[in-house]
Amino acid sequence: MTMMKDVYEYATDKMNLCVRSNDIPQELFRSYNVNRGLRDLNGKGVLTGLTRISDVISFKQIDGKRVPVDGELWYRGYNVKDLVAACSTERFAYEKLAYLLLFGEFPSADEIADFKDILITARNLPTNFTRDVIMKAPSRDIMNSMTRSILTLASYDPYALRTDLPNVIRQCIELIAIFPMLAIYGYQAFNHYDNFDSMYIHRPDASLSTAENILMMLRPDKTFTETEARVLDAALMLHMEHGGGNNSTFTTRVVTSSGSDTYATIAAAMSSLKGPRHGGANLKVVEMMSNIRENVRDPRDDEEMFRYLTRMLSGAVFDHQGLIYGMGHAVYSVSDPRERIFKRFVGRLAEEKGRDEELALYEQVERIAPQVIAKDRRIYKGVSPNVDFYSGFVYDMLGIPRELFTPMFAIARIAGWSAHRLEELVGMGKIIRPAYMSVMDHRFPGD
Repeated sequence: MTMMKDVYEYATDKMNLCVRSNDIPQELFRSYNVNRGLRDLNGKGVLTGLTRISDVISFKQIDGKRVPVDGELWYRGYNVKDLVAACSTERFAYEKLAYLLLFGEFPSADEIADFKDILITARNLPTNFTRDVIMKAPSRDIMNSMTRSILTLASYDPYALRTDLPNVIRQCIELIAIFPMLAIYGYQAFNHYDNFDSMYIHRPDASLSTAENILMMLRPDKTFTETEARVLDAALMLHMEHGGGNNSTFTTRVVTSSGSDTYATIAAAMSSLKGPRHGGANLKVVEMMSNIRENVRDPRDDEEMFRYLTRMLSGAVFDHQGLIYGMGHAVYSVSDPRERIFKRFVGRLAEEKGRDEELALYEQVERIAPQVIAKDRRIYKGVSPNVDFYSGFVYDMLGIPRELFTPMFAIARIAGWSAHRLEELVGMGKIIRPAYMSVMDHRFPGD
């Protein structure tokens, strides 16, 4: 610890020098016409590739004008709204959509039966892996724990470095199958060794779906209700894919384009997803709502809520970041289709859990926050709640610990990452290498 303190003190001393050397004025991005974050001033993303896997729609051309519309999300040519509705009575809905994303076609009854059997076969960790890898270095950061496990799995795979298509398909299916185990066993180890609580390592049940196995493995008594499983299955379906332009999926394609192996590629995607600007937003929403309950005397008073959210947006309260979490999206404008679909499931679960009053608070913030944002900031497109606005609330109602909120996102998204890795491999062209313009001053030693 003494060495760490010494290095930290040195780093603190050098911080201002680092800032001066690396700060690039915003006006330079405008003068050189560089799209910061690969997005123009209107928020439209720079095209970096083509995909047949999914599509995100937030604007349409109407009479020659780009007009904001209700958001749409499409998987392999199917509207996700229709997919969730069609699968809402099935126990293995997430698995069916995972097949669709991987192979591009909706599975027949025989095909989905075979796919479920393959997932069951693959839902096994190497001998003593849980003890020797997951339990040896438990961490509160389950995303880091999972990433370490993913990289270590390469050591157990004799064909880890092969990138031929059958081998990569095999690796992707195996990762889809074991991601829930990596997350939940990682949490159980942390909860035991760091929180001094009991540890339950339940083996997956071959008769259960992915959503059901998650709830079963997490809970000491292995029990769950039908509603809980349905709601979690819906969450997995809505989080499993979101176009090639999101940060972690783009990372998947960038690393794949370099010729790297599957384990390194998915580990890179995990490192991207764990960032609070990407996969960690639902936890911030839950923390924000707790802060609101503590500081707003009458949450049903619209005026008091408006004033407090205004202070939050100015950075005066909560985490002082000037953000109302769960509001707005990089692409969607009028609405996030995932949030609209998910909200129906949220209401059903809140009723079963007796948490209608909390749901009412979420709905009030959902209604007032866009007004606050529109009043205080220049908005080039609409502001609406995104899917993360409710997902943290759902996970909390399901008794999922906060340490697992972002890993739940990863458990769903591994299907989308796998589909994009396969598409990049099939159409492998050049390595993805974006250009950066240097704006440094040229100097000579001694200047």
